[in-house]
Amino acid sequence: MKDILQDIVAHTHSLGFLELVKVTNDDDTVIESMAEDRSVILSATTHSAVEEFVGTFGMPNLDKLNLHLKNPEYKDNAKIEVVQAERNGETVPTHIHFENAAGDFQNDYRFMNKAIIEEKLKSVKFKGADWNVEFQPSVASISRMKLQSAAHSEETVFTVKTEDGNLVFYFGDESTHAGSFVFQHDIEGALKQSWSWPVSQVQSILNLDGDITMSISDQGAMQISVDSGMAKYDYILPAQSK
Repeated sequence: MKDILQDIVAHTHSLGFLELVKVTNDDDTVIESMAEDRSVILSATTHSAVEEFVGTFGMPNLDKLNLHLKNPEYKDNAKIEVVQAERNGETVPTHIHFENAAGDFQNDYRFMNKAIIEEKLKSVKFKGADWNVEFQPSVASISRMKLQSAAHSEETVFTVKTEDGNLVFYFGDESTHAGSFVFQHDIEGALKQSWSWPVSQVQSILNLDGDITMSISDQGAMQISVDSGMAKYDYILPAQSK
């Protein structure tokens, strides 16, 4: 239980722009979230259904959940369990109960009910895209992006182009301090359009632990998929205007 909770928090709350999560359980456990400015839409599926999760509910105030999970009182032999209750003739999860080994340090983290989470986090269904470019970025490429974004910290977006078989990231333009670098050499596919994406959000996602795949479409969408080993997190980023 604790492992999957930590995984969810690490791939949502830690990014700094996903603070509300919707959990849906049918055959699989699906996790959804969206940045308040809609710059990032998350849809994730756990590799194995989380048996303790039932139905649909929300996880608000992820900062509080994160604090409970990091609390040293719950490090060893703690009891961390999902509590369920009857609501309108239906059994639903209501909260997570945290209790240390001695039983003298306890906390309850409350879920948001289905009606409220579906109102607050109305699903934006991604209709899919034809990915013109797909690849797994290297650690070196991600490090180079950190260097370039630091050198152009005033830029909130960067532009992506393919040139001579390489994927190139551009910061700034001819009227500003500008820079570019090859993010990925020898890619398959090409982009006919030049789209821009938010520096901070893309960089935060690329900093996550897991196997990362990037996909970019001429239709103005980028997907960064991160497989943590426990779940596959798909982050969709619509292109932005410069």
